[in-house]
Amino acid sequence: MFEIYLPLTLVAVFLNPLTTLVTQASSVETHVNNVVSHLVGVMDTTTQAAKNPNKPSVRMTTCRVQVMEKPNAVYLYQEQALTSKLDRPYRQRLLLIQSAQTANTVESRSFKPTDAPSLIGLCDHAETRRQIPLQQLGESVCSVFLKPTERGYTGETPPKGCPANLNGAVTITNTIILHEEGMDTWDRGFDERGNQVWGAENEGYQYRWLKIN
Repeated sequence: MFEIYLPLTLVAVFLNPLTTLVTQASSVETHVNNVVSHLVGVMDTTTQAAKNPNKPSVRMTTCRVQVMEKPNAVYLYQEQALTSKLDRPYRQRLLLIQSAQTANTVESRSFKPTDAPSLIGLCDHAETRRQIPLQQLGESVCSVFLKPTERGYTGETPPKGCPANLNGAVTITNTIILHEEGMDTWDRGFDERGNQVWGAENEGYQYRWLKIN
């Protein structure tokens, strides 16, 4: 019987690509999980609004959901409402959190639900009850691409922004910073001439963690 011995250098050639792929997959999964863990929960801008009367007091609630036809994908449901009108959110989105084509980058792709009123308060239910049919995804609104930083993650929309039709804006842009205190966002809307018509100016919207009993 013949025994075959592979030189160590040849073994390394075979193993290194596999090791690299496993490491990359682990790294990508870690970044996706980190972003999800940071977004899930309740944050509000109450502290900022108390200091600056020009800033609204807003609560953002985010939770994991399952899109029934896509069991392996990571989806979040997110709603924003004035703290004085929590039962009437002014913004509702479904977020697909996934790895982007660029290395060490996580894409948060937002969808506008087709039947948003039926989802109000969804995060109050147990996760096993947060099942959403595929047709609820509606149209893809925009994507934010997040990269790791020393404090957490920083993300932006594509350079030219995303098309919109909202309060006089035909294009929207956003910059998001996830950090140890919560999240800062710079939502901005621009008209056809490129003039900003609404959104953050001198400072972003400062969402801070809120403990809910």
